[in-house]
Amino acid sequence: MITRRKFLSHIAAPTAFGVVTYACVIEPDFMLQVTRRQISPPNWTPGLKLRALTITDPHVVEPYMSLARWQKIIQTANELQPDIIFMLGDYVSNITTIGTPVPVAKTAKAAAKLHAPLGVFSINGNHDWWADAAAQKNRKGPPEAQLAFEDAGIPVLANAAVRLIKDGLPFWVTGTDSMIAIRVARQDFIGFDSLVETLVQVTDNAPIIHLAHEPDLFIDMPDRVSLTLSGHTHGGQVRIGGYSPVVPSSYGNRFAYGHIIEGGRHLVVSSGLGCSTVPLRFGVPPEISILELS
Repeated sequence: MITRRKFLSHIAAPTAFGVVTYACVIEPDFMLQVTRRQISPPNWTPGLKLRALTITDPHVVEPYMSLARWQKIIQTANELQPDIIFMLGDYVSNITTIGTPVPVAKTAKAAAKLHAPLGVFSINGNHDWWADAAAQKNRKGPPEAQLAFEDAGIPVLANAAVRLIKDGLPFWVTGTDSMIAIRVARQDFIGFDSLVETLVQVTDNAPIIHLAHEPDLFIDMPDRVSLTLSGHTHGGQVRIGGYSPVVPSSYGNRFAYGHIIEGGRHLVVSSGLGCSTVPLRFGVPPEISILELS
């Protein structure tokens, strides 16, 4: 006669194996989603319709986010035919003890094939700084990733602003650098983000889309900004019932994932594409985000 304990022991191992396989292989590698959101941001110009695509946190590393897979993601992004593409940082990976690093120049060269009528714009992520030993030692940049993307023809908005026009209507794209660029101690960082320096470059009343790798910057975002776009959190990488046990944010699940509205201000946090620290995802598949703004 089989006992309850024996029965549970028989199913525990295959169940655990199935969960691990799903989290480490199936969800991160085979469940790329295109998340679509329709948003009417505050301070938005009537009649301005913009189809924006965001890509963030690929953390390119073999074999978990291979260069070939990164190239396929870029192809998928182009097939979605956005008006503009925003890349929100973290192109390099910290999973290097169990993976093979991909030179960021190759990652940037692949990204150069992205195309959109209004252009492709990028910002730096914290890992793009952390992976640059010289930048960490000298406590200054620009980091290697920024130089690689600029060499590939992709502007990197490191506390910079650009004015664009869609159907005769202007808008601004602004971007700040990482809040945790230089690691001083385990939980002590120097940031190179400067909202004041960035937003002072805006010279008219056209709406602003702001790119900030870490969503924690949203706390200080003024009402003048119509929409903030962030990555960094990966949605926690493990998310169950809308809750992420571990989120790399000072505000926990408040800014973990999704379309967040606070005090009339709008923030969209993407779950991103790759993994950090451990190569797994559970309940928060990798995504490309499409935003229909009007």
